[in-house]
Amino acid sequence: MHTVLLAYYCAAIVAASVAGGLLPRWLRLSHRRTEMIVSFVAGTMLGVALLHLLPHALASSEPSPAATLGVFRWTIGGFLAMFFIERFFCFHHHEADEDPEAHTACGHDHSHSEHLPKLSWSGATMGLTLHTLLAGVALAASVRHSPDGVWLPGLGTFVAIVLHKPLDAMTIAVLMGQGRWSTAWQALVNGLFALAVPAGVLLYLVGFAPMGEAGPSAGVAAGVAFSAGVFLCVAMSDLLPELQFHDHDRLALSGALLAGLVVAEVARQLETHTHAAPPNGAMTQPADPQESADPVPAGIAVPTG
Repeated sequence: MHTVLLAYYCAAIVAASVAGGLLPRWLRLSHRRTEMIVSFVAGTMLGVALLHLLPHALASSEPSPAATLGVFRWTIGGFLAMFFIERFFCFHHHEADEDPEAHTACGHDHSHSEHLPKLSWSGATMGLTLHTLLAGVALAASVRHSPDGVWLPGLGTFVAIVLHKPLDAMTIAVLMGQGRWSTAWQALVNGLFALAVPAGVLLYLVGFAPMGEAGPSAGVAAGVAFSAGVFLCVAMSDLLPELQFHDHDRLALSGALLAGLVVAEVARQLETHTHAAPPNGAMTQPADPQESADPVPAGIAVPTG
């Protein structure tokens, strides 16, 4: 069941990523519309991190202060892993406008762009691929370790990735277009990049899932908490620059952020909705055979032999 669902999720994410890489050929998004989309997706990722992944990591850990502290340490670990990828590759900026005089490839206004190093498509692709591999790990962890009986395990994580992946693919396509790379090369890189999430899923299933299944629940909690930290860092890297560099459209951008949080909450409600029938036959048989016997009315003697 989980493997089939992961396959469907991966197929949808690959399709969305390929479409994002082709988007600059079909239309040109304005800077304002791009920032609206980024705020919306960042709000979704923030909600998934704090409403889906982190609560699940805490629920999967042992009920002790040490285990809870361990969950937050793994969350910090995921945050720092994503932070250092962004720091050394400077990739996590989205821009659909191919006119460098209007906007820079980093997707912010000129005052912000002046402080950013020039972005190359190869550096962006490397950083985005590492980020996407971690997203695939997060997807597999959230699906494989959802509570029994959940209707759509991992739905929130899937929604966040499928919304965010086209922006990353679009960034690579725009940078390759600015570098005058041929259409064939752009298509090849776009196709390979689209496979990064399935690669991350396989990485988890082969390398991490066996440890979680064989060991205590701490392994599950660590993987999900790490994923929460990754999503939290991605969301913050998109949202925080708005406070300093985007003094325009503040109401609209704030509304997009709140809309993303609403999507995350709706996905949480759908994800935690359980089947009508109890999973794995739970509670279909009484724990004590004596409880299934008909009650004996008071005052009636029961023969003992």
